[in-house]
Amino acid sequence: MKLFVGILLCSLVLGVSSQRWLTFLKEAGQGTKDMWRAYSDMREANYKGADKYFHARGNYDAAQRGPGGAWAAKVISNARENSQRLTDFFRHGSSGHGAEDSKADQAANEWGRSGKDPNHFRPAGLPSKY
Repeated sequence: MKLFVGILLCSLVLGVSSQRWLTFLKEAGQGTKDMWRAYSDMREANYKGADKYFHARGNYDAAQRGPGGAWAAKVISNARENSQRLTDFFRHGSSGHGAEDSKADQAANEWGRSGKDPNHFRPAGLPSKY
């Protein structure tokens, strides 16, 4: 429901035509799939030190779809990091546990969304499948 309201608001405020609106939705859907594929690959690879690479790759792939994909990548990345901060708070209190990792994840997310090469974060030895 929040997604629908957000898209509706954007289309009204920005005066997006119906054709561009449909393109935006298509890009957002494709970007969501790109993010899911990067997450699935990260889980499958289970490779130490590859977290930032998969963050950057998912955001990069999604942003390459266009404005809708970049928007989806940003929303998904922010939701993921915010939920992680919340669970860390309940597990560890206000100790700041995981705050540095979250900042590093967000930097990798932004790196990918900005169109920079995600291989910058690729760890040595990660199978070429990824």
